[in-house]
Amino acid sequence: MMVHDLFDGISVFLAVAEHKSFTTAARVLGVSTAAVSKSVRQLEQRHAVVLFQRTTRRVGLTETGAALYERLRPSSLDIADALTGLHEQRARPGGTLRITASHVVNEHVLADLVPRFRLAYPDVTLDIDSNDGFVDLIGEGYDAGIRLDSAVEKDMLAVRMTPPVTWSIVASPGYFARHGRPSTPAELAGHEAIRYRFAVSGRMHHWEFHDAGRHFTVDVPGGMIVNSRAMLIVLACRGMGLAFVSDMEVAAFVAAGALEATLQGFIPADEGLYLYFPARSQSQPKMRALLDTINQWRDASAGDGTPPRPIP
Repeated sequence: MMVHDLFDGISVFLAVAEHKSFTTAARVLGVSTAAVSKSVRQLEQRHAVVLFQRTTRRVGLTETGAALYERLRPSSLDIADALTGLHEQRARPGGTLRITASHVVNEHVLADLVPRFRLAYPDVTLDIDSNDGFVDLIGEGYDAGIRLDSAVEKDMLAVRMTPPVTWSIVASPGYFARHGRPSTPAELAGHEAIRYRFAVSGRMHHWEFHDAGRHFTVDVPGGMIVNSRAMLIVLACRGMGLAFVSDMEVAAFVAAGALEATLQGFIPADEGLYLYFPARSQSQPKMRALLDTINQWRDASAGDGTPPRPIP
């Protein structure tokens, strides 16, 4: 049994009814007059009605055709408005942009970038999730994620956001006064660590170092384990032990004298933070808006001149 498209021929019928001419309708639709005549004839045959009265001089609607036109015309205008709105939506950033990022990124990067974005694109709703674990963007319905380069999925497009992320061992001045300041990773064995456990995976953070081309980890003893970066820093400020942290998350504490950093030269830097997203998303206006904002923010932040990988 052949199934016909209910809308087949409707646009042609409306054009002929609007212009009272097969020739004009053909010109407006960009097809031949013969194609218009065939489409109307098939529509009439399919529904067993006569829609137009045709003479050599004029085209007019039959009573049935006029009734159909009156019913279809308002709907056709609604459809045209909907399609116009669709094109406008494609051209103007709007909708909801869902982003997943670590707590540190949200507090120290997005907190600065988001006001810029909202000022430039008020029609886009930002839905930001704080999550330190691995996130399946497509499976969990996110538009983009922000992670260190080593944590970016390889089948995603990635855009560099920051210079390399550097790390330090920090403690309060009081802790260093009581226990001394380690000058090499080997001396950490005699210190107290505040250890960090990743909240999602449950994995302990290993303190990684390099020296003379050799990479190694040090298991620093400690009687405290936390899964909150904020708690990690608070305990370090209170002299409870050493903490392994990124410089960006403790910059204010170091500047204020609440924490002091050491062993920076022994800790390898990460390549930097990247925005990553599925390739199919790069054409969406909301994603282009985010990329433009990141580029402007990165330029204003001076960066290190290293180009993104790749720039969509």
